[in-house]
Amino acid sequence: MTSPHVFLLCAALTLVPSGVGMATGVQEPRNARELVADLDSTDILVRARGACGLKELGDRAADAIPALIKLLADGTPVDGAVCGKRSWHNGSEDLTSPGELAAGALAAIGSRAFQPVLTALRQEAWVARRNAAWTLGALDDTRAVGALVEALRDREPPVRQQAAWALGAIDDREAVPALIAALKDQDARVRRQAAWALGAIDDARAVPSLMQAVADSDEKTRTQAAWALGAIDDRSAVPALARALGDDSAAVRKQAAWALGAIDDASAVDALVKSLTDQSAGVREQAAWALGAIGDSRAMTGLLTALKDESAGVRRQAAWAIGAIGR
Repeated sequence: MTSPHVFLLCAALTLVPSGVGMATGVQEPRNARELVADLDSTDILVRARGACGLKELGDRAADAIPALIKLLADGTPVDGAVCGKRSWHNGSEDLTSPGELAAGALAAIGSRAFQPVLTALRQEAWVARRNAAWTLGALDDTRAVGALVEALRDREPPVRQQAAWALGAIDDREAVPALIAALKDQDARVRRQAAWALGAIDDARAVPSLMQAVADSDEKTRTQAAWALGAIDDRSAVPALARALGDDSAAVRKQAAWALGAIDDASAVDALVKSLTDQSAGVREQAAWALGAIGDSRAMTGLLTALKDESAGVRRQAAWAIGAIGR
């Protein structure tokens, strides 16, 4: 019913054509050499659009790899729609940078960019290391796991955060112990991303630590940990998730209700029925969905009462749950 909260960073880089035919108005494609020259421009818009043009060329832009690697360190803010559509972001939803756009171009080039990007993970500029980590995740090559695990110990939190995302994107269980350790990172952004990555990898070894993370001091980390426990689908997490139904944050309570429905264990029914009276309509609606997913008849009395809820969404979900239980 309700989509899980995921902090996945993704690429959506598109080209804004750089050349327009003067006589006909037809857009003129530019070759890689011309676009590489743009990467050295003093004009940030020219640099950004040069990177976008190289992304559009894909593996035909392989000769541009050294120039794009150099551009990874360029963190100058630029409008996120500079190339026509919003790009993947490490910061403001409205801004990107030539370095991020270069990362997208390197990912589009593919496997030939892997080794240079892996080397870039050790660049002096932390912006370059962060962008390299994203590219490695986008390339989805398990050879990067060891270096990304090491990057989880980087001195800069944004690099550690991006490394955690990349490890989740690559989805290799070798990364699980390091990601579990990252749930204790001093920076909440890193803890959130580590929780997401552990849910994406779906390894039961992470369950005990994620159960602790559901009580993290950071609300978004608790929410992400609840999602991860539902994604892993291990019944041992039910008690921690049931306790999370009493969290101060409605977002955490809602995610915990989703996770309990995803795990589908009847021991959660009583706690979910209680959540049908939660002060948040979103939580009540999610609890009704979870009860329908579990399908235990003990929930019927609470669901029948929920048919009179002030929220139309809760009433609809309760009706669906009653039907699901009755089948």
